[in-house]
Amino acid sequence: MPEILDQARAQVLETGVGLDEAGVLAVLTLPDEHLPAALQLAHEVRMRWCGPEVEVEGIVSLKTGGCPEDCHFCSQSGLFTSPVRSVWLDIPSLVEAAKQTAATGATEFCIVAAVRGPDARLMKQMREGVAAIRAEVDIQVAASLGMLTQEQVDELVDMGVHRYNHNLETCRSYFPTVVTTHSWEERWETLRMVRESGMEVCCGGILGLGETVEQRAEFAAQLAELDPHEVPLNFLNPRPGTPLGDRPVVEGKDALRAIAAFRLAMPRTILRYAGGREITLGDLGTRDGLLGGINAVIVGNYLTTLGRPATEDLKLLDDLKMPVKALSATL
Repeated sequence: MPEILDQARAQVLETGVGLDEAGVLAVLTLPDEHLPAALQLAHEVRMRWCGPEVEVEGIVSLKTGGCPEDCHFCSQSGLFTSPVRSVWLDIPSLVEAAKQTAATGATEFCIVAAVRGPDARLMKQMREGVAAIRAEVDIQVAASLGMLTQEQVDELVDMGVHRYNHNLETCRSYFPTVVTTHSWEERWETLRMVRESGMEVCCGGILGLGETVEQRAEFAAQLAELDPHEVPLNFLNPRPGTPLGDRPVVEGKDALRAIAAFRLAMPRTILRYAGGREITLGDLGTRDGLLGGINAVIVGNYLTTLGRPATEDLKLLDDLKMPVKALSATL
């Protein structure tokens, strides 16, 4: 057994203290023959510090496309030639999407907008949309609207938004290679305000943007420092017309190594499967990740890419005897 796994068993499994950056790097560079042991240990850590439940979430885009930022992986940027164009969703459609999400057994419904940050029009739509959903659907509402001011943070709290997603996307040292229209520090400042407001912090990123394995470890350590309630783990699904449209997909074994490493860095965090898992891992790899530290999934489609049907994920969770987190337990 590699020394890092012995260390992780003693430190992370027994005491709940996550691995540091050097420890994460050691897991990320484990030889293939030790990957099953790393995944097994990550699963044990997840079961001990998070329990057996899996949180299911659906997402919908309130405003799609036409974003002024230049995130190089994103087909919603208005600066690239990708085929996504600006579209707004009306309130009845938003409520219907929330109902369909709740029907899958999901406890979370996240409203997403492709913007640098919300303007008055978007905040008004959010207030109307959240009120309409809360009146008709028994589900918790989360939001992802870009960078916020303190006033907007307070307004979202007042609406009853319980969790805010704002991904750091990648580590601090690599971020300027991927985004030039705003800084990593600006994202961090929004996350600080969200945390201090009492809303839950949801913050993750995308693996496979061209970062080194060392930068992947740096990213895990920076997320652990932030200590978010939830970390959505995306794997790049290269989008035509974006600067990263020709990048190769993350190797399945590297994706699984990352899942184990991020779990061992953050033993108590909700670690959520997000975009790209279908093309990176396929059905078998998706199962391996659920047995290797993942304890939440986004079901259905993503913002501009197709996911697996919710029924397939729910059947897989049933096959694995993993209970879906019930809303009553979270209120």
